[in-house]
Parts: sequence; structure tokens; C-alpha cells
Amino acid sequence: MKPTDLRGILEYIPRYRERIFVLSADGAIVTDENFANILLDVAVLRSLNIRVVLVHGAAAQIERMGADRGVVPSDLAGTGVTDAATLELALTAANRLTHEILEGLSAADLRAATTNAVIAHPAGIIQGVDHQLTGRVERVDVELLQALLAQGIIPIVPPLGFDGDGRTYRVNSDAVAAAVAKALKAIKLVYITTHHGLIVDGELVRHLSVGDLEGLLQKNRAGFLPASVSKAQHAAAACRAGVERVHVISGREDDGLLAEVFSNEGIGTMVHADQYQQIRPARKKDLHAIQVLIRPGVDSGELMYRSRASLEKTLGDFYIFEIDGNPVACAALHVDPDQQSGELACLYVNPTHEHQGIGRKLVQFVESRARDLGLTRLYALSTQAFTYFQSKGGFVEGTPDDLPSARREKYEKSGRKSKVLVKRLA
Repeated sequence: MKPTDLRGILEYIPRYRERIFVLSADGAIVTDENFANILLDVAVLRSLNIRVVLVHGAAAQIERMGADRGVVPSDLAGTGVTDAATLELALTAANRLTHEILEGLSAADLRAATTNAVIAHPAGIIQGVDHQLTGRVERVDVELLQALLAQGIIPIVPPLGFDGDGRTYRVNSDAVAAAVAKALKAIKLVYITTHHGLIVDGELVRHLSVGDLEGLLQKNRAGFLPASVSKAQHAAAACRAGVERVHVISGREDDGLLAEVFSNEGIGTMVHADQYQQIRPARKKDLHAIQVLIRPGVDSGELMYRSRASLEKTLGDFYIFEIDGNPVACAALHVDPDQQSGELACLYVNPTHEHQGIGRKLVQFVESRARDLGLTRLYALSTQAFTYFQSKGGFVEGTPDDLPSARREKYEKSGRKSKVLVKRLA
């Protein structure tokens, strides 16, 4: 299934409806030929009643405009020194970009408005250097942004801040986006960049917890692409401030935004504030999900058919492996306390999530659970995956005589002729 398939999107709609996404596009992306497609993705989000705020940067335009005018900007990122000439470049570039975004949203039949919602104060003197007209976000005018969102209007927030006396300051757009997401209690913050995500030591990091990201920044800051450091720092800060998910993606991929937010795999980097992957006991509401999940395995003969009634009867034995709240695999541990043994049953991973080590994690989890229960032996029955149990799980081939008498009787009646795999637990 493609990430942008409607069925995939439908899984997320109840969770995202009426929630806020903050999208932060680098200046280089706003003028990229693919930006029109990003705005179409925004239109899809709005059609699903997802509220969107757009923040944009302007570094690429400031650099280009400075070269055209023979002015060397004192800073591009909005974190160093901003002199008067650079602020003038920033104002012109930001206004042009905001206008381009308004044009694009109008073409997508979306209403939008530029805002002065960021209240800033001077960054001041840092390590003996006066940062002049560089600002820091003091607060965000939540009331203004919420009023626009309530009317179906997309607020556009430039990388500029304003103080109570009407003075303007250049502010880092990554910091603005994080502050806006925090203030609005956004469910997602998406940084849209020219890179595929957070690149560390030349490799794309697919997903990691905020703690892991902070550890990487502390231990291997030099391993990050220079352009990724600011995104990484503010992603961590946003998660710590209550934003559930922060994404860093390329803005040059068709359907990239939808593919990132409406699929478990995504296309870039996702930083999460809570447990993104977990194995948990199945609940009654999971019955239908388990039936849908294992149906391909039943159809192929890999798994034995289980009716809803039989699943409901043994639901307490099942465990779910979920990613971002979506069940993608399951397994069961049927315990025979008299024999001090347990059956590892109904192990199945959604084909879209194969080759990610999920099955092995479930096997290890069930084995650990069996040990906790004081079981001395674990067995499994398999018609097609027996080599997997042997090579990945440490099982050895047994015979039907190794099964408890009640289970052997069911085995013989089934006619499936499954191989019997056994593992002794220390």
C-alpha cells in the first residue's frame, strides 16, 4: 500500500482531526519547483480538518539578494549578528516569500494571512558580541493564531519578531516554528528542508527518541550536517515542550509531506517524545485489528484460522507490536502450567513491516515472558516459517511427542502437519 493511499490516511484521521500541525519550510524550499505540490498536500490536510500553521525561513533568499546588491549579510541563519543592512535584506526576502506562499495557497483555494504573532526581544550581548538586530522569541500571540485557525485561515509566520515599540528583529525560523508549535500545543512540527532528514555521519537517521537525539547532539555534534544541527536542537526542544512528534523531511519529494505524516515508515527523520514502538498486551478493541492483521497469513496457509470467538476467548494470551499507535504485528503465549510449558503461537508481521527485526523482538518478548512465568519449555508449530524459528529464535526441531497431550490431540485433528519446534528455557 502506498503511504498516500486513502486507506492508510484513514487510520490517522481520528487522531489528527482538529489538531494542529506546524509546517516550517526553509526559504530554499519555498522557491523550489516542488513547493506547489507541498501546498497541495496542505490542501489535503485542511480537507481532513487538520489545522495548519506555515512558518518559513529566508536564508537562501538573503544570501542571493545580498550577492545581487553587493551586500555581504552579517548572518544567514538568524542566530548570529544581524546588522541593519542584513535586516533590510531579511525584511525584503521574507515579504517576497510570504507573498509567494499566499499566491500558492490561493491557487490551491486556501485562505491564508500573514501575521505578526511572534513577539521578540533582542538576543543581546552573547560572549561579548552584540547581536544587534537578532532577536529571540519572547512569546507567541496564541489568541491571534487560534482566531485565524478557527476561521479556517492558515497563518503564515515569517522569520521576524516584533517588540512592543514596533521594532523588528530577525529570528531563526527553526526557533520560531518550535515556539509556535509549543504555544499552540501542536501535535506535529514538520521541518521541510533540502535534505532527506537528519544526517549523522553520512547516514539518514529514520527515527529516534528525544533522549537519543539529545545524546547524539552531546556526543557527536560534529557528525551532523551543519544544516541539520539547528533542526536537531529545536526538534529536541519542541519534544521536551510537549510536541509529540517532530519530523525533518525533504521538500523535494512528491507527496513527501503526506507520506511522512500518514505512514509508519515515513520518508525522513521522526523525533518522538514518547514510546514510538512498543509491545503491549492485546485489548478487546484490538480484536478486529488482529483479525485483519493475520488474514494474509491465514489465506496463505501460514497461520491456522481463528474465529472471532476463539480470539476473544484467548485474547489475554496475545501481545501487539505497535508503531506510532498502529498494530503491525502480533504473537500469543498459550501457557500450560501443568507441563511448565508454553506455546508461541500466531506470530505474524504485516508484510509492509517485514525485515525490520519486529518478529525477532516479539519472539524474544514472548520468551522473556515465559521465563517470568517460570516456564521451562517453549514450543511453536509452523508450516512455513520453521527455519526462521530455528535460525532467529534458537528453536530446534522436535516431534509431536514433545507437545502436551491436549495440544497434541488438537495438532493431530488439524491435519496441518506442522513442524514442531522446541526451545528449552534455562
